[in-house]
Amino acid sequence: MKNRIEYILFILFSWCFRLLGINLSRKFATILAFVFFYLIPIRKKVVFNNLKIAFPENDNQTNKKLAFNIYLSFAITLVEILYLPYIKREKLINEVMCSNPELIIEKFKEGKGLILLSSHFGNWEFGAISIAMQVQLQFSVIVKPLRNPLVYEWMNNFRTKFGNEVVPLGISIRKTYQTLKQKKVVAMVADQRGPREGVKVDFFGRKVSVYTGPAALALKTGAPLICGIAVRQKDYKYKMDLVEISQKNLPDGEEEKILEISQRYTSYLEKVIRKNPEQWLWMHNRWKH
Repeated sequence: MKNRIEYILFILFSWCFRLLGINLSRKFATILAFVFFYLIPIRKKVVFNNLKIAFPENDNQTNKKLAFNIYLSFAITLVEILYLPYIKREKLINEVMCSNPELIIEKFKEGKGLILLSSHFGNWEFGAISIAMQVQLQFSVIVKPLRNPLVYEWMNNFRTKFGNEVVPLGISIRKTYQTLKQKKVVAMVADQRGPREGVKVDFFGRKVSVYTGPAALALKTGAPLICGIAVRQKDYKYKMDLVEISQKNLPDGEEEKILEISQRYTSYLEKVIRKNPEQWLWMHNRWKH
């Protein structure tokens, strides 16, 4: 019953945003941010703890202002996702301005498959769908199943609407390896916490565990690693600069190679976050272990 009620509310908001149009809906996000921050705080303690770790130089007032902007960015992303069933192909293509889409084409033509990494930053859903259409390639998008299967199915419908396919996280390693061997493109977000006993890298001056799947798969298949993060601009459009995560000059030993590649991606992610910290999803307890 809980899942069905959540799903009905999800669809209701989506329908309301359709009536408002995407521009007015984005402005409505300010109200949602106020609700999530002040009235029904969602993981607010986690957000403030994360900010204290990442920005120890900030005072409480600075972090409070930043935290509200984080919730505002999250609300804008949520509104945009709820509007996705009604957005036209051309509109979605134009929402993400990629400075160098040719990098994907160039690396794809090497015939080793391609791993496209992103982050819970800006609007990662827009990024995966828009860039795939711009380069006219199908992305196999690794997604984590949601607690609510009705909402999960609804989201997967728009994720695949314009040609991408969805690979559930539970079967991702086997499926991802097969996809890369077929010389296709795999897309995934790679910024969440890894297992406690996993590989640890430096992130904002502290050690954090990471998932090593992208690095391990790249080494095993020879697939290039490209990072693309959709950064929201003042006009609500997104800008993406594609950056290859180098696999050159790696240390000896398989574990050392995986560690180094994972660190290179994490360091690049930290650089992006520091420029626009309000756009990262700080609700995740990234420094738990």
